[in-house]
Amino acid sequence: MAIDTQKVQSQAAELSAQLWSIANDLRGGMDANEFRNYILGTIFYRYLSERTENYMQEILKDDNLTYEEAFSDPDYKSVVEKWSIEHLGYIIKPGNLFRELNRKVIRPAGDGDRFSVEDYERAVNELTGSTLGHKSEAAFAGLFDDMRLQDSRLGDSISERTDKIGKVIAKIGEIKMDLKDQEFDVLGTAYMILIGLFQSGAGKKSGEFFTPVGPSTLCATLASLGLDEARAVGDCTCGSGSMLLDVRKHLTTGRVGHFYGQENNPTTYNLARMNMLMHGIDYQNFSIYKGDTLTNDMYGDDLRLTVQVCNPPYSLKWDAKSEMLDDPRYSGVDKLAPKSHADFAFVQHMVYHMEEADGRVAVLLPHGVLFRGGAEESIRKWLICTVNRLDAVIGLPGNLFHGTSIPVCILVLKSKRNGNSDNVFFIDASKDFIKGKNQNELSDEHIKKIIDTYSNRTDVEKYAHLATMDEIKANDYNLNIPRYVDTSEKEEEIDLSEVAGQIKDINSEIEKVQNLLKGSFDELGIEFPF
Repeated sequence: MAIDTQKVQSQAAELSAQLWSIANDLRGGMDANEFRNYILGTIFYRYLSERTENYMQEILKDDNLTYEEAFSDPDYKSVVEKWSIEHLGYIIKPGNLFRELNRKVIRPAGDGDRFSVEDYERAVNELTGSTLGHKSEAAFAGLFDDMRLQDSRLGDSISERTDKIGKVIAKIGEIKMDLKDQEFDVLGTAYMILIGLFQSGAGKKSGEFFTPVGPSTLCATLASLGLDEARAVGDCTCGSGSMLLDVRKHLTTGRVGHFYGQENNPTTYNLARMNMLMHGIDYQNFSIYKGDTLTNDMYGDDLRLTVQVCNPPYSLKWDAKSEMLDDPRYSGVDKLAPKSHADFAFVQHMVYHMEEADGRVAVLLPHGVLFRGGAEESIRKWLICTVNRLDAVIGLPGNLFHGTSIPVCILVLKSKRNGNSDNVFFIDASKDFIKGKNQNELSDEHIKKIIDTYSNRTDVEKYAHLATMDEIKANDYNLNIPRYVDTSEKEEEIDLSEVAGQIKDINSEIEKVQNLLKGSFDELGIEFPF
């Protein structure tokens, strides 16, 4: 399914203006970065609320009842609560619906039944409380923990906190949110926009939590090319879950059996689970784990994934203790990824969890992994020769990501090479991008060019090369793209006789000028210096 990136960018621009307005209303004693927790939490609460309304409208239409009427009827109340828990995983009472909270916020002063921040706090607590003891409890546990509605920095009094949170609710009530629009990642996009707006504290380094549309689309497409469906899809550093969700859009049927992810940052771990739910993924069809992927593999030893995508934190420092070689993920090579560059440790994790039948991986990494020596050279050789999983190396432009301007590459891995086990395909797409004020972008045309070239797998002058294993061995397993794709421009031939003639003409002109100057110096009685 093709993604209309121009439409997505237009939606993002509109959302940016609305979020900026909310941020301005929230300014006060709280650090700017913490505003986003209230904004994102409220966007999510509105989604869950509207999902409840849509579901109840559907199941009650034959009874000719509204949700409010059914909930107030003793004969129906227990039934609709049971349906809500089983189908949605939670219950939002009619009086706690977002539209009811918003109605109280925007109604005229003095009209009674006014909104209080305590209404919102009660509504959130009742929602999460409704999941306790049910299968959905793990999916919803702690989702709203970062939205601290009693925080004194929102205001010392209930009325001050009510005023600020009321403004957030009213503004979010104005945002266009179409529950059927699976193409626009409202929550993930909002997160990235808020980082850009605040530009301080955690925001400076949070680009790792959200992969921009272009690189995300490219990775998801490369990893799922030719697949109708996927039994299991994973992202071991899933951030907000945007790239994990992107895979579904590029499968022919869009069917994914189960989504798996792991994220170490607690706030972003919550964001990923919110994003799953906001994209209509049933709480029983995703497992997002909190923890350090490299030292605590929460997938377990037996999980194998059809498709994996990943944009790990680049050149992360990690605790590469010698006992880590006993971990089955790293035991294939007698050396661990360097303590100062964990990039290949993430790759080894993904190789371990690849499905043998037709496992796929597309991972974004810094170019250093292609040519650095030592342990990384040993891991490259293992990846190419021992397990023979490396299918393609694709170089991308610089400045595509928030927080870093370095150019990155994509490694495409396959468990079954489909006749390509004796070669690796190289693409240099570093010159194809749309120049942006703060960040460069990949257009639909750029992405299509890469995908088409990768699919055809034939040489393209100054752009792509199918390298044999002998070539790679001759280069000592150095995968630096310029060794395989020559993008240098041919220098224009120089006509030496023409240059000699030009020099002769210039010397003649110099001699004429000198003679004129000498005459002038002689008239003035000054010794001519040349």
